[in-house]
Amino acid sequence: MTKFFCAIIIAGLFVACNNDRSAHTQSANGDDAFKSLSDSFITGYLQWRPELAMALGFHEYDGRSSDLSQPSLASELGRLKQYDARLATLDTTSLSDKLFYDFRILRNAVKNELYNFESINVYKKNPVSYAFAADVSIYIKRDFAPLQQRLQFLIAVEKRLPGAFATAKQNLQDTLAKPVIQIAISVASGYVSFMKKDLLIALKDVKNDSLMASFKKANDSAVAAISDYVQWLKTDRLPKASNNFAIGKENYQKMLLYSEGISMPAEDILAIGLKELKKEQDAFNAAAKIINPNRKPVDVYHDMQKEHSAADSLIPDAKKHLENIRQFVIDHKIITMPSDVRVQVKETPEYARETSTASMDMPGPFEKKATESYYYITPVDAKWTAKQKEDWLSMFDFYTMDNVSVHEAYPGHYVQGLHLNASDATDIEKIFGSYAFVEGWAHYCEKMMIEEGWCNSGDSITAAKYHLAQSGDALLRICRLCVSIKMHCQGMTLEEGTKFFMDNWYQGEKPSYQEALRGTADPGYLFYTIGKLEILKLREDYKQQEGSNYSLLKFNDAVNDNGMPPIRLLRERLLKDKSKWPELL
Repeated sequence: MTKFFCAIIIAGLFVACNNDRSAHTQSANGDDAFKSLSDSFITGYLQWRPELAMALGFHEYDGRSSDLSQPSLASELGRLKQYDARLATLDTTSLSDKLFYDFRILRNAVKNELYNFESINVYKKNPVSYAFAADVSIYIKRDFAPLQQRLQFLIAVEKRLPGAFATAKQNLQDTLAKPVIQIAISVASGYVSFMKKDLLIALKDVKNDSLMASFKKANDSAVAAISDYVQWLKTDRLPKASNNFAIGKENYQKMLLYSEGISMPAEDILAIGLKELKKEQDAFNAAAKIINPNRKPVDVYHDMQKEHSAADSLIPDAKKHLENIRQFVIDHKIITMPSDVRVQVKETPEYARETSTASMDMPGPFEKKATESYYYITPVDAKWTAKQKEDWLSMFDFYTMDNVSVHEAYPGHYVQGLHLNASDATDIEKIFGSYAFVEGWAHYCEKMMIEEGWCNSGDSITAAKYHLAQSGDALLRICRLCVSIKMHCQGMTLEEGTKFFMDNWYQGEKPSYQEALRGTADPGYLFYTIGKLEILKLREDYKQQEGSNYSLLKFNDAVNDNGMPPIRLLRERLLKDKSKWPELL
């Protein structure tokens, strides 16, 4: 999954803004004024977030780290408020349509940052945000400069990590949410393991003794600082922790509004989610009945999960199947492939294996040097018991593995990223991304590929197994929607969330617990399903508009060639009938 999110202004203002603008003449001066303002904001935005800037592909920020001290936080908060006020007074009637589109993306990126600072107090309440300071993996996995030069940047970052974790202890309040502490401990511990093992292996060929001595000193100090942070969370904050992780209904509505322009009450979204859950469970049962009408659907599902690669064949099989999926996308004209360059299929780095089964790691949209992309799949651990190995491989049955590849690579995130990088989207459109757009697209692709006949070569049983796998993954995402709202708005506990996943996703306690745990710190994971539903609604409206001119290729290309906007804004780009613009779901 991707890491760039955006926010937009109050949904209720959208149509009014457009109606007001129609009565005015747009001017180049208005565009120039906004361009100057937005360029100034982005410069300061990236300077305060150098890790993000580097990930985007701006290498002038290599070797720099965020300063999360109290004076720095106060300064950035003041800057955000200043730009929020300036954007609020900007005459939007003087903007061209393209820059009015960008204006709303930027305006709400600011709103979303203010929400993080003031509404949910992320730097006071979320220890996970500090744990990610230890992620220095980009310096070894991306070849944007000679290794020794990247090592110098890495040393500079590691030297500042002790201070960063000292700052975390000063900033975080006494009573934190227990589940979020647990996630922070897991993430930080993963980085300790990475620095002790993966990092050393990656640098084994560096011959500069002096540089390696400097690295060892900085790395040892960094490991000690992160380990101390983990121990501090365990011994100081965990005993005082509460189970109050919920952000509350008011903040939840702000998240919906500022992130995606959704003003619908959370309880109405939950009703939609529960309806989708029942519909998907019916589809799940119908597919299982085709495979074996004499067994319970859940048992059919678990029988199917026994059909998987051997441990040493997992990655090679995934790579072979991936090429078949790519060719299907091309042959069936599902979406334009902007590049012939293949994504590299690799084992998930050890430091990320605790929290990831499969993921896509792409270069930022401004990257010009290290343009390689990695599709990571977490392999079986040789130290596991026979049962643990089998349980892990059962999550990668042939049908589910292909569905994951559709989501992560073709035509999911990888192709999505290729389109973004190749498009003429503006800097604003490439920097600020919608959670629902990014994950909704990849999730939509799973359903779309089944609709287009992926792996339906006439064998009804095999086709039903692919449908069953796709449906199982859809149930997971719908459960995320329901549990997110129930936990953060209606008082559902972590234990109750775990049971909801077990009862409705049909998986065991451990994976169900992990999913519920994630929701305590990531309430936005409802946007997988929300984004998918929004794109399906947009596709239907676009299809009616285009009539005989409609094609799936035309629609999918249009969706991916306009940045990473909230679907609400994308509707304006693709639909001519203004009355349909607010119809998200």
